[in-house]
Amino acid sequence: MTADKLKQHIALFGGLLSAILLFLRSLDIDLKWFDQGVIDSFVSLLLALVPFVLVLYGVWKNSYIVTKKAREQEKVLKKNGLK
Repeated sequence: MTADKLKQHIALFGGLLSAILLFLRSLDIDLKWFDQGVIDSFVSLLLALVPFVLVLYGVWKNSYIVTKKAREQEKVLKKNGLK
């Protein structure tokens, strides 16, 4: 998934939350804490948080110090001159 597609999915989720907000308001249900500002803040949080989590996952998967299996793999790579 590209960064552009990820942003599109997050924007789609924000649009869904906005649609829910409009639906609740049409039923005359007014939740004080659920407004457009909260939705915009949540979407901004996701736009920052999701790439951060993906980077953390990439670092985790490409690190040779996290698990015993990874440390053993690093030894084999060094032994074979691949690292």
